[in-house]
Amino acid sequence: MRISEIMTRNPSCVTPESTVREAAQLMKSENVGVLPVVDGNSSKRLVGIVTDRDIAIRVVADGAQADARVADVMTRDRLTTCSEGDSVEDVMKAMGDEQLRRIPIVNERGEVVGIVAQADVVRKSGNDKRAEATVEQISEPSQKHAQ
Repeated sequence: MRISEIMTRNPSCVTPESTVREAAQLMKSENVGVLPVVDGNSSKRLVGIVTDRDIAIRVVADGAQADARVADVMTRDRLTTCSEGDSVEDVMKAMGDEQLRRIPIVNERGEVVGIVAQADVVRKSGNDKRAEATVEQISEPSQKHAQ
């Protein structure tokens, strides 16, 4: 099975110039905890990721203002992506290896076309043992993404 069969297509995105407040409001309205950050309103080329945790740790806990820019709090290094042609197995492996609960799906130009969450894989993959192993691997304590 290809990841394109279970991914959420055309996820909402923000730009680096968006405010953290705008990102948080979009997360609330979309009921998501992560937003891809793209290089512009007309382009969907992935340049980062912003999570609800980024906002909590890098804005709220540090006393920054809600009008701070997404560029100041997003993760831009070590971005792990998959392509829509990848198999569900390949994506589960990437999620487990990198301990990520969500992975952006990009096309050949690096543009965001979808996103896959751990819950999508568990619910829709049809491979209960592999999905269980992936969730366990993702959940192992690590400092890999603690910044």
